[in-house]
Amino acid sequence: MKQVTVISGKGGTGKTSFVAAFANLSGASVVADCDVDAANLHLILGPVAQRAEPEAFKSGYGAVLDPDRCRGCGQCARACRFGALRIDERGKAGLNPLLCEGCGVCVDVCPRNALTLVEKTAGELFVSETRFGPLVHGRLGIGQSASGKLVAQVRARARELAGDEGRQLILVDGSPGLGCPVIASLSGVDAAVIVSEPTVAGLHDLERVLRLCSHFGVKPFVVVNKWDLNPEMAERLEKVGRSHGAEVLGRVGFTRVFTEAMIHGRTVVEYAPESAVASELRAVWQKLAEAVQV
Repeated sequence: MKQVTVISGKGGTGKTSFVAAFANLSGASVVADCDVDAANLHLILGPVAQRAEPEAFKSGYGAVLDPDRCRGCGQCARACRFGALRIDERGKAGLNPLLCEGCGVCVDVCPRNALTLVEKTAGELFVSETRFGPLVHGRLGIGQSASGKLVAQVRARARELAGDEGRQLILVDGSPGLGCPVIASLSGVDAAVIVSEPTVAGLHDLERVLRLCSHFGVKPFVVVNKWDLNPEMAERLEKVGRSHGAEVLGRVGFTRVFTEAMIHGRTVVEYAPESAVASELRAVWQKLAEAVQV
């Protein structure tokens, strides 16, 4: 089983459209959308059915207040450093769960045991059926942390599905940046496809994500999207990639076909199979498939 993560180091480079096209071209993969803060791959792949009910993602702890036990002494509010507890005009404690960090100080100081710590539901995990096979994605709750932990759970579920169904490829759509969800998306995979764009910011983020791949011992590949907007910078991106041991898979030109395909809920190679960009994506996929041996 091979695992390929598509990352960018920044948002807006087109990596989700690339993953969707790869899912189409691969024929038999499991797709994992690991951008759990803002998953959107399902908008293109169009799940036709849920394989199971959403799974609750548990992470961290939060305080729960029993108002019947509270006598409004205010000790919890004075001890809370995060402003999660307040005493209202009725002399009762009020708890804002979005501000609670789950430290447990309020539980320790409450003389009437009106507060307890419980494990929080921090998000959900979904397993869906698409026209290209299974899709696993997560949705982190508002104000919740531990995005890296949810990404690890999404990937574990994808590996389980691939093993059960004998699928030899897992395509991972990573999130922007270099934070915890990207690290959790990247560690332990066979290859990382870095979708870059010919801008100064694109160059800066390419260098950072190449160093991240080197740290985790992941083989990097580079694709320059929208290369024709700045051919000189595109050449510079490819040069930097090669200097870090990355193989350049190719270039994809700027086109509105990407946007039109997204509006219609289709991959680029489905929506405009005879277009130049579809040919470029097929060439990129063919080179990647040969390099990773899938």
